[in-house]
Amino acid sequence: MAFPTLAARALAPAAAIALIVAPAPAATGDLAKVEAHLNAAQSMTANFVQTDSKNRQLTGILSLKRPGRIRFEYGRGANMLLVGNGKTLTFVDYEVGQKSSWAIAKSPLSVLLSGNPNLERIARVLPSEPSILVVRARDARRPEFGTLILGFIRSPAAPGGLILQGWTAIDAQNKRTKVLLSNQRYNVAVPESAFTYREPTKR
Repeated sequence: MAFPTLAARALAPAAAIALIVAPAPAATGDLAKVEAHLNAAQSMTANFVQTDSKNRQLTGILSLKRPGRIRFEYGRGANMLLVGNGKTLTFVDYEVGQKSSWAIAKSPLSVLLSGNPNLERIARVLPSEPSILVVRARDARRPEFGTLILGFIRSPAAPGGLILQGWTAIDAQNKRTKVLLSNQRYNVAVPESAFTYREPTKR
């Protein structure tokens, strides 16, 4: 299987965790801070580096707008795209002329895209340095979906006092895909056209 397909599937239901769940108790402490950050950061752009379990890397630009919209614009050498339009995530592989789609609600990205994030039942804070906040999300009712680990830097000037630095998705076979962010810009204008895509042409 080609690396671009593996990279996209790291964000798909079979590779991580479904994070939109039934109502749960309100989060407290650092989990509440993560929820405050997600609520305060209504849009974001950033550069990203994506690394798979074999240490292969892809780079590109991330655009996000809550609720439900995201775009991974991969750079040179990766003729593909991952777009969320509010309800559906679509992975487009222009190299082979194919696309696949799945509900955002069944993707680990739902925790980043939710308009009403609730982490109390599925997430816990991991030990880390005082300036860093690490949250591990795993649905014990669906362990086959794997785990998502989010990393933040504490920064009073950032939305909710946190800067999202990236995440690691761990699938049921313990394969890891890491996404590291840089040049994060919050609450910037992101056009709706960013969450559309050109249809692939079959080869």
